[in-house]
Amino acid sequence: MMAMHPLEEAVRVKGSTEFTRSELVGILSFRLRRFSVGEVKRLIEEWLSEGLLEEREGKLYVNLEAVEERESPENLLGEMVVHIARTLGWTELEVMEGIKKLRERYGDIDERILAYLFGLEMGVDMSRFKDRLEV
Repeated sequence: MMAMHPLEEAVRVKGSTEFTRSELVGILSFRLRRFSVGEVKRLIEEWLSEGLLEEREGKLYVNLEAVEERESPENLLGEMVVHIARTLGWTELEVMEGIKKLRERYGDIDERILAYLFGLEMGVDMSRFKDRLEV
């Protein structure tokens, strides 16, 4: 569906948001083959300055919320689907299937509204999208 930020990929591989520098370099350059070692080292510094990574006691921590905000798609539906999927630990496809089932129940309503309703129905905090919906 949408390209994932390299830091999100690294978190998925490791299963944690905490890395040593060498772990992050290794995952992004060797395991995922996304960048060269030099590129990863440069990107780590860039991500630290942008707030996507935080450094505490010699460890790097991925700020997933900042990554999500930076990489969020321009389209509201996509952004909501990503948010619901991450919150529930589902795939984006599973969320879209849930939204499709709501369409069967509610009829021909704008998909963004269906996504919002689906998120609420699943217990996801959708407050950040409330003001952006055009009803």
